[in-house]
Parts: sequence; C-alpha cells; structure tokens
Amino acid sequence: METTTLPGIFLVLVPSIVLCLAGQWMLFKKAGRPGWEALVPIYSFYIMLRLSGRPAWWLIWLAVPVINVVAGIGVYIDFIKSYGKFSIRQQAAAFVLPFIYLPKWGLEKKTKYLGPSASREFKEIQHENLTNSAVREWSGAILFATVAATLIRSLFIEAYVIPSGSMESSLLIGDYLFVSKINYGARMPITPVAFPFAHHTMPLINTPAYWGGIRLPYFRLPGITHVKRGDVVVFNYPVDADSPYYRPVDKRENFIKRCQAEPGDTLRLINARVYINGKMMNEPAEAQQAFLVNTNGAPVDSLVLRQLHIEQSQQFGNDNYEMLMTRQAARKLGSYSNVKIVREYFQPLYTADPRIFPHDDHFKWNVDNLGPIIVPKKGWTVMLDSLTIPLYKRAIEVYEYNKVAMSGKNLMINGRLAMAYTFKQDYYWMMGDNRHNSEDSRFWGLVPEDHIVGKALFIWMSTDETAGFLHQTRWSRIFRLIK
Repeated sequence: METTTLPGIFLVLVPSIVLCLAGQWMLFKKAGRPGWEALVPIYSFYIMLRLSGRPAWWLIWLAVPVINVVAGIGVYIDFIKSYGKFSIRQQAAAFVLPFIYLPKWGLEKKTKYLGPSASREFKEIQHENLTNSAVREWSGAILFATVAATLIRSLFIEAYVIPSGSMESSLLIGDYLFVSKINYGARMPITPVAFPFAHHTMPLINTPAYWGGIRLPYFRLPGITHVKRGDVVVFNYPVDADSPYYRPVDKRENFIKRCQAEPGDTLRLINARVYINGKMMNEPAEAQQAFLVNTNGAPVDSLVLRQLHIEQSQQFGNDNYEMLMTRQAARKLGSYSNVKIVREYFQPLYTADPRIFPHDDHFKWNVDNLGPIIVPKKGWTVMLDSLTIPLYKRAIEVYEYNKVAMSGKNLMINGRLAMAYTFKQDYYWMMGDNRHNSEDSRFWGLVPEDHIVGKALFIWMSTDETAGFLHQTRWSRIFRLIK
C-alpha cells in the first residue's frame, strides 16, 4: 500500500469509528448504563452481554480465534434485538452501516431498550416479533450448520483425501481419511478471515478464499500428545512459501507423510534404511522400496502387478525393470516362473543428487543415503559454519522470520554477525512410505511445528477410480486404522 493513500483511509476510518462509538454510547444510556462504558475495549463487550442477557463467561470466547467472531456476531445481534430491531433488514443495516444506524437509533425517541433479548421473559413478551419467517429459519439453520462445521473442522477433526502415491502402500490414492486436531492440539487460525470450507482458493472462480489483511501469531491449544516417530501427519507444505502464489502458513497446500525424526534427533539414511541416533528404525509394514526385476523375457502379467500393488517405474530392454513394491510383494513376485531376479535397489553411498536437501556441494547426499543431520529442537543452539549454515539457513530465515545474508563465509542475521543461533520452535523430518516416489524432507528439508495440522487416524472410505464400476470401492480398507 502506498503511503499517499493512508491519509484518505484515516479520513474515512476515524469518523466511522467515532460515529459507531457515539451510537453505542447513546444506546448504553438508553439502557441506564453510563455512556463511557462503550469506549472501554472488552469491558464494553461485557456490558453488551449483560444488556442482551448472555452469561458473563462468554467473555472467554474473545480469546479464541474464529469462535470470537461467531460469538461477537451473536452478541451484537442480541444487543440490537434488545432495542426492538427484529427484522433482517435492520440487523443487516447494523452490520453494514453501523456508523449510520447506531447513532440514528441512539437519537430516535421511539427506539427504547426493551430488555435482555436472550432471556426467556423477553422471548415470551416479544413472541410475535421474534416469530421466524421461513427465510429467517433457513438462514439461521444454514448459519448454525456453517458455524458448527467450521468449529469441528478447526478444533476437532477434518476429512482429507489422498491425491498422490507418496504414501503407498500404507495409504492409497483415493483413501479418505479423518485427521485429528486434538492429538497435537488444534492450531488456531493464522488467517482468521476466510470463506468456510475452502482451503486457499475458491472453487470454479479460482480466487483467494481468504483475506490476508489480518494475520494472527501462531498459537496451538494443548494436545493429548506430541508428534512422534512413526506418526502419519498432515502438515502445510513448507516450500509453498517460495511459490509465486505466496500464502500464509495455514493456507498452504496440505501434505501427508510419516514422521521419521522428532526434535533433537540425529537422522541418517543408509542404503534406504532410516537410522535415528545411531539405531536402525523399523520400516512401516507396507512401505514401498525400489527393486530391480529381471525376467526370462516374458513380461510380468499386468493382473499380477495389480494384485500385488506393484508400480513399474522404468524398463531397461526387454527383460529388466525397476519396480516399486513392498518387501512382501517382492518375495511373492520372485516366486513366479518367468521372474529370475528381484533385487532391492538403492542409490550408491556418496553419490550426490542435486535435487536432495540441502542442495550444496559439500554434501554428497541422495535419496537413499544422506545425513547425519540434527533435527532442531526449540531452545537448541547450533554453531554456524560452512557445514551447518546450508542445513539450517532456510529454517532461520524463512520459518523463523529473520533477515539473513551471507558475508563471505559468515552469516549475518538481522544485520549482525552470527556465530550461533538458538531455534524458536521444534522441527520434524517427514518422509513418504513410497520411498522412491515421494517428495518429502529429503528434497526440501525440515518441517516447522507451526506447519503441523493434525494426526491421521483412520480411513473412512476408499475408492479406486481405475477399477471397474462394481469394484471401485475398496471395502477392505473402510474404517481401517492408520498405523
């Protein structure tokens, strides 16, 4: 926004606020309250609660994003009703043009305080005026359903669908999941002004489904537990911050992967196996690895590939293939007469892949062999040198919002030479179970705590769009727990 537009904005905004407060002052006085109470933030909301007949403990809702907006709207409507403004037109006017209608009603002699509109006595006396028309009944029902669904999705549980094969065979394309917000604690909205049920883009019209003018600091409600190794986690895609469609954290794309390392862990991959703090971890039961398959020249039957859930990624000549499958499927495939060899394949140690994090020549890492890397923990201090700067520079700059610049081989943080850095939040290392077909932490690094959305609990529906009509529903996967 250009600074030349600010005076014009203030010329409109300040008088509007003054008129709203003046109207509220006069309405308070009509109810027998001192007018100055309208000028005190929070306390004025408490007075509105009393005048409308709502309990004082509703003040708690002011501290909860999203809910505070809903509660504020409800109290405001009750407040307006207490002065006899029962029609949708009057209530809409109070929302759209409060700087006109609040002073107008405050000056009108016919507008009087009738009592607390939320009380039983008021509803009995004003029964005829409060009788809902069909339009109001439907509007109220839709509003209630929208608010209830929004609260459930924000605070408790939300549905997701698996769009890609990065978690196969643990999770398949077409699996519909329920993801818990309670386990790790619900993250309060960072961008509170948004269209219900749309993530970041409005369907059909492809416009933003949120307004970025208000952004709240990161805050998470207390959870049952914390993110643990082995958990299947939904999180916001960290690299979305670099996209041309830069979005706030809570509006970035949702990804689902398995947590391989917690804050403070030292992670290493050796020949496609994960080691944490020097100990080899157990693989997920249905994790897929890459295998080289050699046949006698006869191709593997497509029905066999489908039954064993094997994905063919490459073919070399007439009898050599690279296939992605579970170890159980590999043993089964090796039993077929036309299959001569099934051998696990991984990229050699110390072979550099430029796609792999941290994208620096000092590190000869690839998709199957990388590390060691220490996953930062809140409060952990790392010494900054030529080997640690490539690993943690992005977290310091992008995820912890510092101004970072290189001066020769030294790192400058917020204009000062930095020899060390202390992290402000926890980080995690996420990987897909389909190890050779997953875009995950091996490619873009650490996942910050404020990007965590929730824990995947169970599959409530699963469909296979490639199957025939009668076989599209995967009945065996319905209500399966996610492990």
